[in-house]
Amino acid sequence: MANEELEGNTLTVYAYIVHVAKPVGTRDVTRGANLSSTSVAHRHLQKLEEFGLIEKNEYGDYFLKEKTSINGHVWVGRNLVPRLMFYSFFFMGAFGAEIAIIALSYLITGIVIETSFLFLTGMTAVAMVLFLIEGILLYRKLNSKQT
Repeated sequence: MANEELEGNTLTVYAYIVHVAKPVGTRDVTRGANLSSTSVAHRHLQKLEEFGLIEKNEYGDYFLKEKTSINGHVWVGRNLVPRLMFYSFFFMGAFGAEIAIIALSYLITGIVIETSFLFLTGMTAVAMVLFLIEGILLYRKLNSKQT
């Protein structure tokens, strides 16, 4: 499967099929993935079928054949989550630890916080916020079309 070709509306259709976890028709995909027409949905379904990710049953509905990895994303259950969200959680943990150290410095007189540590704490906060915003934007872009 050409993972680099699984992007845009094709990725949205694939994520929708994985998310609903039941056979879907062309009209379901058109509505669920917020596509402009059934012919557009049909073309993306054909692409996914060519990739070997979905199959068509005897009723003409499509169902998931294989759940594959997607560049820059991680499957969490039946939801596709941008990897950037996990990077944000890493920085969130580091930021929490740094804030705890700063709080301890006010409670324990022997701990001295240098200015460089405060600067690094600020950089951690900025990285956390940037990864979180980008991750949320990617998540909404992919999942806002699904019901």
